Amino acid sequence: MTQHQPASEKLWSTVIWVLVIFFVINLFAMIASVVVSSFGTRWLGTWLPAGLTTRWYSSAWDEFQLGEVLIVTFQVVGAVVFFCGVLGVPAAYALARRDFPGKNIVMLLLLLPMMAPPITFGIPLATVLYQTGFGGTLSGVILANLVPTVPFVVLIMIPFIEQIDERVEAAARVFGAGTWSLFRYILLPMLAPGILAALLLVLVRTIAMFELTFFTAGPANQTLVVALYYAVNAAGVRAVQSIDAMAVVYMVTTLVWLLIALRFVNPTQIVARAKRSDAH
Repeated sequence: MTQHQPASEKLWSTVIWVLVIFFVINLFAMIASVVVSSFGTRWLGTWLPAGLTTRWYSSAWDEFQLGEVLIVTFQVVGAVVFFCGVLGVPAAYALARRDFPGKNIVMLLLLLPMMAPPITFGIPLATVLYQTGFGGTLSGVILANLVPTVPFVVLIMIPFIEQIDERVEAAARVFGAGTWSLFRYILLPMLAPGILAALLLVLVRTIAMFELTFFTAGPANQTLVVALYYAVNAAGVRAVQSIDAMAVVYMVTTLVWLLIALRFVNPTQIVARAKRSDAH
């Protein structure tokens, strides 16, 4: 016998859905207005622009030197992804497989850069980098972005490593596998989905990281998100359409990599695997 849902629950459910729909509509409306403006010739007081053109994209490419900005962005992102893999995966393995004094403190230190707003530690970090000569350089931007992303990889990889039966590794060592052979032929194939998911998410996170890059980048080391900020706030008169075109380039770049990341990782994957592991 089914029970009717109380009127109060129905009311709250309706209110929540109305708020969600209102938020989604406003979000898509803002994105659509930027996209339409980036193609508009003139747009004042009408529902749609007077005409459509693609010249604002070539204008933004030349005015904001988007070619150089994209090269710097991909250099920073590529280096951050590489070092996150080299540093984060072994660190995650050590934390997942070993018990040692102070392990909880290490885990807490890993959580802090992810829980604290970047601006709270970004300014002291930038000060240290400038004092040591890394401020305003490409290396400084990469080092700053590694602070929150390496712990991010570690925390994502730990559940994947814990799901691998330790007896598999013990059996491989019995048959003479060394550390490198064990990692290359046993662990790497089993951890590949987790590593790929973690590094793709790091890639998206680094493209969108504004505060740390803004504090540490020099004029020649600006990523796309920082260059967009300067384009909006720098002195001088600029066509709104060219800035919107630059914003569209940024949105598309981020969206493409986000879709690729979601292709390889399900946001509920870690939780679901953990539940299956507990069930066994």
